[in-house]
Amino acid sequence: MSDQFKEQGGTSTMDPSPLRRWIASKFMTSIVDPEKLKKTRRKEELGRVKSGAMHVVEYFHQVDDGYSHLAAQMLKALTEKYDIELECHLVSGPLGANAAEPELLIELSRYDSSKIAHYYGLTFPDNLPSPSQANIDLATSICAALDAQGFVNNAKPIGEALWSSNDNALASLAEALGCASESDLQEKIEAGNARRAQLKHYSGAMFYYAGEWYWGVDRLYHLEDRLSSIGAVRHPQMPLIAPRQEIIVGDSRDDGSLTLEVFASLRSPYTSIAFDRAIALAEATGVTLHVRPVLPMVMRGVSATTEKGIYIFTDTAREARAAGVPYGNFYDPIGEPVRRCYSLYPWACSLGKGNQLLSSFLSAAFVDGVNTNNDKGLRSVIENAGLDWQLAKECVGQDGWQQALEDNRLAMYDSGLWGAPSFRLLDRDKTPVLALWGQDRLWLIAQEIQQQLALRIE
Repeated sequence: MSDQFKEQGGTSTMDPSPLRRWIASKFMTSIVDPEKLKKTRRKEELGRVKSGAMHVVEYFHQVDDGYSHLAAQMLKALTEKYDIELECHLVSGPLGANAAEPELLIELSRYDSSKIAHYYGLTFPDNLPSPSQANIDLATSICAALDAQGFVNNAKPIGEALWSSNDNALASLAEALGCASESDLQEKIEAGNARRAQLKHYSGAMFYYAGEWYWGVDRLYHLEDRLSSIGAVRHPQMPLIAPRQEIIVGDSRDDGSLTLEVFASLRSPYTSIAFDRAIALAEATGVTLHVRPVLPMVMRGVSATTEKGIYIFTDTAREARAAGVPYGNFYDPIGEPVRRCYSLYPWACSLGKGNQLLSSFLSAAFVDGVNTNNDKGLRSVIENAGLDWQLAKECVGQDGWQQALEDNRLAMYDSGLWGAPSFRLLDRDKTPVLALWGQDRLWLIAQEIQQQLALRIE
C-alpha cells in the first residue's frame, strides 16, 4: 500500500518537516480561537454599521447537487424571517484539487439528501436515478435567466422537476420563465465561480455572510444564530428554520444483531469530534461496534488545498462547540505519527484497547496539542489509552497493519463513501441498510437504529 500512494508535496504533503508541521499546527489552532472569532465578528459588524450596508448573505447554487436543492427550498423562509439581502450565484462543482471524488460526491448528494430531507420539512425524491445531463443543462439555463428574487421564488420547483426527472414540468418552467443563452449561462457560472474563489471556497450549496461560510441546511442553524445575535431578524419569536439535529438514542435496545461500522481517520478533524460519540451511541443502543480505521486522505493520494483545510478545520470547531465536545488545540499528526499509531493498533486490539488507542491519539492531536511526532508524545497517547509504553516500544513501526486499512478503504468506497468519518449500519445478515459520510450524520444513524428495532416489534 505504501507504493500505491505517493508523496504529493505542497499542501497535500504527508510528511512535512518538523518546522512546517509546527507552523501549520500553530496557525490552525489560532484560527479557531473563540475569542479571536468574537473579535472578527465584532469588526465585521462595526464595519457594516459604519458603511450603512444591509446584512448581505450570498448563496452559491450548484444545479446538479442534491444539497443545493435542499438549500434552495430554504431561501424564501430565510428571506422572510431574517432582515437580509440575499444574493444568489450559480456555480459549478468543486474544481481541481478541491474535487476529491466528484462523481461519488454527486451521487452521495442525491442519496444523502433523500435521507435527511423530511427531517427538515423538505422534499427530495427517493430511489430515483440521477438527472440526465440534458435536464441538468436545461435547469441550469432556466436558473441563469432569473434575477435574485426570481431565483428565490422558482429554485424549488425547478429543482423538483429536475430531481424527479419530470421532463414535462421542466419544459413548462422553461417556457414560463425563459432560458439564458449559452454565452449568458457560461458568463453567470464563471462569475459565480470567480466570486466563490475570491471568498476562498470551492463547494456548492454554500451560504456566505461577513467572512464565514455555512454549508447547506446542515449548517444553516449557525448562520441563523449569528443573524439573530446581531438583531438581523424580522420575526424573533419564530423557531429556527433549520435547527440542529440532535442525536436521540431512544428507548429500544439491540441485542448486538445490528452492527455499526465506523470508518475513522487519525488526521480527520471531523473524526476527532465524532469518534467517542459514535462509540457511546453503540454502547447506549446495544449494537455491535466495528471500528475500521483508514489512512488520512492525503496519505492515500487525495489532493488537498489550503482553503479546503481551513474551512474543514473552522467548521469542525463550531460543530464541536455546538455538541459540547472539546476541540481546537492542534498538533498535526500527518505522516509518521499516524503510521506509528496504526502500527500499534493490532497490538492494542489484541489487548481490547484498540478504540482507546485511537481515541487517545485523536485527543492528543486535536484537543491537547501534543506533538505525536516523537516518543514523548506517542508515550502519552499510549499511557492515556491504558497501555504499557515499554511493551508498545517493542511493537511500534512493525508492518502488518497496512492491508487491513486498505481493506477498510475499499469497503468504504464500495458504499460510495470516501471521507472520514463514515458510517455503515448493517442488519443481522451483515447487509448494509444505511451508509453515510460525516460527523453530522450520527443523529441519522441513531434514528435508523431505532427504526430497525421498531420493525422487529411490529
